[in-house]
Amino acid sequence: MLKFYYSGAPNPTKVALFLEETATPYEAIPVDTRKGEQHKPEFLAINPNAKLPAIVDGEVTVFDSSAILLYLASKTGMFLPPQRSDKARGELLSWMFFVSSGVGPYFGQAVHFKNYAPEKLPYAVNRYVFEAQRHAGILDDRLATNKYMLGDTYTIVDMNVWGWARMLPMVIGEGAWDKYKNVKRLVDEINARPAAQRASTLKDRHKFKTEMDQEALHAMFPHLKEKVA
Repeated sequence: MLKFYYSGAPNPTKVALFLEETATPYEAIPVDTRKGEQHKPEFLAINPNAKLPAIVDGEVTVFDSSAILLYLASKTGMFLPPQRSDKARGELLSWMFFVSSGVGPYFGQAVHFKNYAPEKLPYAVNRYVFEAQRHAGILDDRLATNKYMLGDTYTIVDMNVWGWARMLPMVIGEGAWDKYKNVKRLVDEINARPAAQRASTLKDRHKFKTEMDQEALHAMFPHLKEKVA
């Protein structure tokens, strides 16, 4: 059975969505990042980058949420564009990597500098919130002319977007949904799917640490205890 290493963060949740949508049997293995379990040798053997999610599928190990979604979609043949053309594949890869190289990092950094950085640096907050808004705007423009990210078919790109987009008010603040109404439409539609509801509550199966104390800060942001400059 496929082993799924997860937490309640956006990236693992999007993989949980695919697993639930496809009714793929899996063993959910919690990794509590606020306790530093992602740095233990047994998990580093799976993902040397100490990040979630990761899967072990027999002899195959895959980490990074976009890589996992592409792997699972390719393996199952599900939630891919209906056209098997170079054009469709190009769009799929472009938007998948747009999320992994842009949406996820900028959204995550915006949240970090607004809420967790020990110093409130206006430059950093402005930079990352601006980029989060810019990326959200690109998604919103795309969804203004498409029902889903790749047209009329619900695919892994939409799952990839949903993982972070549902957090948009936390990322950029109040008024997010008024500004990015097309993104909200997609998020609301996916939220209503039974698979999304199961994916969103997967974290409730395990009592993850909720306190953001010194242990949690050092576990999640190691640079705070190991300054390099």
